[in-house]
Amino acid sequence: MHILDQNIVFPDIQEADQEGLLAIGGDLSLERLVLAYKSGIFPWFNADEVILWWSPNPRFVLYPTDLKVSKSMRQCLKNCDFEITINKDFKSVITECSKAKRNGQAGTWITKNMINAYCKLHEHGYAKSVEVWKNRQLVGGFYGVDLNNGVFCGESMFAKKSNASKAAFITFIQNTDYKLIDCQVYTSHLESLGARDISRSEFMEYLR
Repeated sequence: MHILDQNIVFPDIQEADQEGLLAIGGDLSLERLVLAYKSGIFPWFNADEVILWWSPNPRFVLYPTDLKVSKSMRQCLKNCDFEITINKDFKSVITECSKAKRNGQAGTWITKNMINAYCKLHEHGYAKSVEVWKNRQLVGGFYGVDLNNGVFCGESMFAKKSNASKAAFITFIQNTDYKLIDCQVYTSHLESLGARDISRSEFMEYLR
């Protein structure tokens, strides 16, 4: 297991263990996070843990051309009266994501330090938020990292109204031209939208 220090470097991703854990420690500085995402690595850890850095194999991704939109979801997009925006309120989106309750998780990995770090990424143009509004209230959304290489690295989403985050995700993909959406690890929700596994080496080809 690699332990990171103050130097902004990562070990070769081939050295990750079977679950994808590559290294521990370091910090959430702008420079380290940008290097991590460029290298196919992301942080994911609980509030009471040191920073854990991951590069799983396989990688769970969505090709925009594979996006599946159900008949009921198409009706929702027509009739649900959501207003969807981009980068209108990044901090509120990531804060709401940190509060969202998730099956099988007692807490959140989106700590105050994570919120501050990703807000800084956003301020420097490396992170985006998608907001869903209804009656001028924020009811859903998601955020992720965009290094301008054609890959959008999705991080987390939340919904206070049924289908709100799904509406944001579908609308975002249908109105952007990314080559690939990085979903990182498997979820049945994203699988239902068309996401699937590819090898880590294939994923890395999109980052170069």
